[in-house]
This record gives sequence, C-alpha cells and structure tokens, in this order.
Amino acid sequence: MSNRTQRERQVVNVPVEAQELQRRAKDGWRLVAVEWERDLPQTTPDLGDQVPFGLQLSPGTATLEMNSNEWQALILMMDMTVQEGPYWTIAEELNRRGFRTREGQPWTPISVFQMLPRLIEIGPKIFATDEWRKRREQLHRAGD
Repeated sequence: MSNRTQRERQVVNVPVEAQELQRRAKDGWRLVAVEWERDLPQTTPDLGDQVPFGLQLSPGTATLEMNSNEWQALILMMDMTVQEGPYWTIAEELNRRGFRTREGQPWTPISVFQMLPRLIEIGPKIFATDEWRKRREQLHRAGD
C-alpha cells in the first residue's frame, strides 16, 4: 500500500514565526516550498513587450501602426511556411536578407517557431493582400 500525500497552501499576511513552523513539523508537515513576492515601484509600463511583431507604437500618439520591416519579415516567414520550409531554412533566409528579431538578434529555428502564433493570427490579413496574391501567381507560373 502506497503512502498518500496531503498538501496545503497557506497564504500568509504576517511573517511566519518559528513556533508555527515547529508546530507544523510536530504534526507531521514538511516545508516543501517558499514563494516570495514584493511590490515594485510604480513606473510607466513598457508597452514594447505587448506590441505584436509587425506593429509598432506611433510616436507621440501611442496608437499602433505597421512596422514595414517586421511586416516584410512576417510575409517571408508565411511564404516559406506555406512552402513547408523547415524552421532552420526560414531563419537562414531571414538572416540572409538582413532581417533581425525585435531584440536585434539573428533569427534561429526557435525564434521562427515562436512566431507561429503571430503568423496564425495575421494569416488572414496577409492572404488578403495584393502582394500575397501576386506572390502566389508568380510561384504558380514558375511551377508550370
């Protein structure tokens, strides 16, 4: 017969005293984790992390506008993904064309993979553009 484990999470609003820890230990409890938190000073939020790739904050207005360089990188990623290119090939082509991640780093297979949710989100917008239709036509003509 196996032992069962009982767990209990206790929210604390005051410092835990040694007597409480000793009482719990006497009752058979083991301390298995400590979680710490603290309040941070109020600052202006950094919206840069929240702005989706392909967009940017318009200076002075805090409205979103297209970032043409990132948008072109997304179109290339989508194009190569549709052609079933492996992530390493997509990363290599992005780097060859001079595209960089938002952090200014070269693209890697992992960073390309991490863009898949964004590609899924904007796919319908990309597919509806004249640029995408022209690309598809060129590929079809090249394949004939």
